[in-house]
Amino acid sequence: MWWVTVCAPVVFSACATIGPPQPPSLDLPTAPSDLRASRKGDRVSLTWTLPTSTTDRQTLRELGPTWICRTDYLKQCGTPVAKTEPQVLPKVASTKQKPQATYVDALPETILGDSPDAFATYAVEVLNKAGHGAGVSNRVKVPLARTLPPPQDFQAQVTGQGIVLHWTTSIEPVPVNGPRYVCRAYRTTLGTAARSLVGEVPVTHQRDYSLTDTTFEWEKTYSYRAEIVTVLERPNRPALQVEGDDTPEVKVFADDVFPPAVPTSLQAVFSGPGQKPFIDLIWAPVTDADLAGYNVYRSESGGAPVKLNSELVRTPAYRDATVVPAKHYSYSVSSVDPRGNESARSEEASESVP
Repeated sequence: MWWVTVCAPVVFSACATIGPPQPPSLDLPTAPSDLRASRKGDRVSLTWTLPTSTTDRQTLRELGPTWICRTDYLKQCGTPVAKTEPQVLPKVASTKQKPQATYVDALPETILGDSPDAFATYAVEVLNKAGHGAGVSNRVKVPLARTLPPPQDFQAQVTGQGIVLHWTTSIEPVPVNGPRYVCRAYRTTLGTAARSLVGEVPVTHQRDYSLTDTTFEWEKTYSYRAEIVTVLERPNRPALQVEGDDTPEVKVFADDVFPPAVPTSLQAVFSGPGQKPFIDLIWAPVTDADLAGYNVYRSESGGAPVKLNSELVRTPAYRDATVVPAKHYSYSVSSVDPRGNESARSEEASESVP
């Protein structure tokens, strides 16, 4: 019995398989593969996902510096244009949430121009605490087209015809085959992040520009801004477009205190022989988009006008069946919008009942 008790563990341990010794981890962060770049003015915004594991699949808790690499043709980082500080990786709630990093690079004026074929290539290289990395990330390109300063004196004014945007700008002469420029205006509704393009105007050598926004909704608050976009044509390829810097935002409240247009061409026609007398009124329709209807007014012998309709008249016609013989009547019409703004009354049209 003692022999069995002592040798059993010996036999068991001989059955285990011990692999060859593993080399120590080099602790090299995996290279990012989702680097993205966008340009606005002379600033390039870079975004990438921070590595959370090494090249040998070990979990990372800390990172060394990250090199920001920029050149016209990039094979390796060489001399970086910037370097971020080492950092401790944040804890995330789930594996689907990846920590993100950003960096904004300022393009020097000396490398900007008017060629549609000039690009800067970016990559990043994430290092470990010892200053070693596994290589650069994926490469991304941004155009090196020169952009113009934003428009000046940007203003927004609420009018009955819409929100009128106004600005001034100046542009230096450019070669015939050089870039062209357009000014684009955008609108954002208060409380939302989405922006809407209001419209664009070609930039020439004139100084003053304006654009009217008619697609907004009344009784809301909006922010407007504008930018000048550089457009470089490329044969057999889509044009290259680079956005310039924005103007300061201008905020307006679209308070509708503007009535529709005054009705015109009012006519009054009596009808009565052989039937109960009445006077038919017709006028030219008001074409305002926010027209809700019309009010009809009547006066007798120079008296004060009295409104005849209890509800808005929806069509540009009205029949007055309350007339009596031997009376002279004068009529006028006004237009009304959904918020109750009422126009001035039209010119009068008169008719007599025999």
